[in-house]
Amino acid sequence: MLIGELSRRTGVSERLLRYYERRELIHADRRANGYREYDDQTVETVRWVRALLAVGLPTRVIRQVLPCTDDATTLLPCPGVLTSLRDQLNILDQRADDLETARSLLRQTIAAIENTPDRAPAPGARTPRSSPTGE
Repeated sequence: MLIGELSRRTGVSERLLRYYERRELIHADRRANGYREYDDQTVETVRWVRALLAVGLPTRVIRQVLPCTDDATTLLPCPGVLTSLRDQLNILDQRADDLETARSLLRQTIAAIENTPDRAPAPGARTPRSSPTGE
């Protein structure tokens, strides 16, 4: 199938499919006219790529994981893959902890401002001006 059909069948743009090819996540043969030709299995491969990206895996890890897939739902144990997945999970856990710390700090900051009696005016708010005579 040509790239346009692969795009339609997967819902992934042609540009992104070319990126996946450059990152060696999918493979296309070339016709005599230079057009990319994909086999039917590429549809499932693209679906795996999308699912693995959605869980936060970088393409370098996905490239390692893809050979360990045997169908649309099964990931087989392959050397080094479990370690890579655990490493990525640790990275995501740390990011989640960092985000929770930032959220907590932001909530505290908002609460402190809301509880301050003499709040500064909101940006763009008009403030009363005193007259030049002091009245």
